[in-house]
Amino acid sequence: MTATVSAEQWQVARVALAEQTDRFVGLVRSVDASTRCTEHWSVADTLAHVASLAWYYVCLVDRDHPPLPVPGFAELLPGVTVDTVADMNEVVLRHLPEREAGPLLDRLQADVAQLLAACEGRSPDETVPWLGDARVPLAGLCGHLVNELLVHGHDVASAVGRPWPLPGREAALFLELFLVGVIRHGYGRLIDGGAPPREHPIVVEFRSAYAAPIRLQLHRGVVSFADPTARPDARIDHDPGTLNLVMFGRMSRLRAVLTGKMRVSGRRPWLLPAFLRKFRTPS
Repeated sequence: MTATVSAEQWQVARVALAEQTDRFVGLVRSVDASTRCTEHWSVADTLAHVASLAWYYVCLVDRDHPPLPVPGFAELLPGVTVDTVADMNEVVLRHLPEREAGPLLDRLQADVAQLLAACEGRSPDETVPWLGDARVPLAGLCGHLVNELLVHGHDVASAVGRPWPLPGREAALFLELFLVGVIRHGYGRLIDGGAPPREHPIVVEFRSAYAAPIRLQLHRGVVSFADPTARPDARIDHDPGTLNLVMFGRMSRLRAVLTGKMRVSGRRPWLLPAFLRKFRTPS
């Protein structure tokens, strides 16, 4: 795995963001926005959430962009963890009352276009502050938003009985650019909690057909890159879209394994659950 984001990865991330935005917009325009698509959100709520992220991300790369109309938003962000991000999302949605799909879709498209324009000519490794005092590289920011479009597109499509493939190369950006990026540049308190610290390290390798193998280590409560010579305790061979659905609670680990799209192996695979209690996302 290279030390920084390559020019090819940077190009893939930006193209993916543009294409998946158009795909998500096309899906949402074709359905009834009042349709319930998760336990708590309608399609309109889901759209408002995704649009709020694009708005926030433009603010991170363009200081002149109007901020989200959420009182105390900047003060709220440093204390957010993966376990409290749902609470933050609800705060944001309470201050964004618009639920008409048309204006929200227009806003989403405009903000993604501005985000991509602001990234033009900048280093993919340039970082911006994120939730929980994490630092996210610009490439990771784009990769994260691609994943939001894919996962929430899955929610919408599932609610109306439509197929919604998660393309492997695009889905891989979440782990390859976002999660790897925050580990490299600092995840702050984003994953505070989870598994209690262990004296002995756990090494896990993620492998897919769409990215170089990623080998991570959990040691004394800290997730970092493992030494290249370290033997993995567990390997996860995966389809990236399936892994992301599992990580965000849209698919059970058992189903992922039974479908053959995720396979766990290694010399001590029973250590994987402890690793994943720390290395986790909102689910």
